[in-house]
Parts: sequence; C-alpha cells; structure tokens
Amino acid sequence: MSHPAVLVMIYGAARGSSLGGRPAFRIVAEPGKRLRVTDLAATRGDGVFETVGVFDGRPANLGPHLERLARSAAMIDLPDLDLGVLEQAFDTAVTAHLPVPELLVKIVVSRGIEGSGTPSAWIHAQTAPSYAAERAGLKVVALDRGISTTAPQTSPWLLAGAKTLSYATNMAALREAQRRGAQEVLFVSSDGFALEGPTSTLLVRRGEQFSTTPASAGVLPGTSLASVASHLRGSGREVVEELLTPAQVAEADGAWLLSSVRLACPITHLDDQELPVDRALSEELSQAISGRAAR
Repeated sequence: MSHPAVLVMIYGAARGSSLGGRPAFRIVAEPGKRLRVTDLAATRGDGVFETVGVFDGRPANLGPHLERLARSAAMIDLPDLDLGVLEQAFDTAVTAHLPVPELLVKIVVSRGIEGSGTPSAWIHAQTAPSYAAERAGLKVVALDRGISTTAPQTSPWLLAGAKTLSYATNMAALREAQRRGAQEVLFVSSDGFALEGPTSTLLVRRGEQFSTTPASAGVLPGTSLASVASHLRGSGREVVEELLTPAQVAEADGAWLLSSVRLACPITHLDDQELPVDRALSEELSQAISGRAAR
C-alpha cells in the first residue's frame, strides 16, 4: 500500500546560510510552494543528489550517502554543505512519513536560481515500489560509455564519479536496453573495461574472490558496495578492486548490480551470455545493503 509522500524544503543546506529568521528546513504541505521553474535543477540539471533506502524505519548508510553528496557537490563547485542540517531534515522526512517496510528518500541540492549564489535543496520521501522482479534477476546489455578509465585524471570536467542531476544519458541508455529486450545496462569504457550500471555498482564473483571496478576508473564510489564488501570480508571472503572486461564478467561465477533501494540484483544474462545465479547469496548481499543482516 502506498502512502502520501513527504517533501521537506531546505533553506540552510550551505554552511553559513543567511536564513533571515526562517527555519533551516520545513515540511511543505500539499499543495504548496516547491521549486521555481527558473531553478538550475530544472533548466540545466545543475546539481547533485543521493537516493537512500530506509528499511523498517532505519536508513541504510545515511552517513556515507551524505559524505558522497558533499563530495559530488565539491566536484561541481557548490558551496560547502551543512551535513548536520541535511541529516536533521532527512530524519524529519522519514519520521513524518507513515511507517512502511521500504522507503525511498531522495536528497537533492541544486545551484539554485541562476545568479543568486544560493543553492536550493529538498528531501522527498515516498513508499518504495516493489523491486521483486529486479531482485530476482536482470538481463543486461553492455553499452559503450564513450570515455576511458583514465578520464578522471585527464578530463576531470567530465565529472566521472560525481552523482549529478544530469541523468539524460543514463536514461537514454536504459531505453536502449529496453529496445534490446533487456532491463539494465553495464557501461563499458572506451578502453574496453566494465564500469557500472546507470544507477548501480558492479560486483563480480570469480571462484571465491569478489571483484568491483576501482573508483579511480570513473565510477561512482558505491555506498552499497561498501556494506557488501564489509560483510564479505567479515565472513572471510576476499574482495578486490580490478578492471575486468565484459567478456570476463560474462564468464564469471556470478555478477550483481548493487544499489541502495533495489539492493543486490543478480545479472542473469550479459548480452547473449547466461550467468549462474546464486539466490541465497543474492539475498545475503541484499540483507547486507539494507542493514537487516545486522539486526
């Protein structure tokens, strides 16, 4: 059952914000003022965001998400973020929403109205849709991203590894996957290495070793991956960072796309190659991401 979403507008997202007597954030009633059409989030996709899963009322990896939000903000030259204000606003949104098993909460910070120098920020909490089909398995196609694994060093203005609002390319890639009869994409670098999904992190199992793409190759540092890696290492299994080709992924003993809300989605096919699926291991990884494994 879906419940009404909660929207919190944030006026003190930047450190030292001049609030003029306003609170740092507030819940916006329905209907209410939300976002100006001249905000750079709408006109240019000029901003950053994070999506956090909340499971049984408890957020998964909120601290790492906020730290990554601040990192992305710094990469696009936004003002320093007040993570304390953002965390309080997040808690307010979660508390205001009716209790549900899985909640999807998006934190957004944009550059604001052009020329104002003041960022806009908000948090939107809504009941998560069912991801049962994705968690059961995904058909994936490999698509060229068009940049090399050296781009973060040679071309930092491409913002590889920043989680920005500029998602048109990612959405176009997902539509291309659907045209090819698949549900998801594995991006491939121009120098031939598997990178990540449009909204997910790659994890590959070969024998008893688990591998993921190094963040230095221009992928988003995965908060879900950090939870999974900690869990696997804690149970005595090896996790390494290495560059793999799509062919190596297709020949692996298992592969997953990890995300904060969909959790661990096993790859059943990469292009025309079928991969083995370990249902019990997939559930174990999902529990590690959601935090339910530690409860």
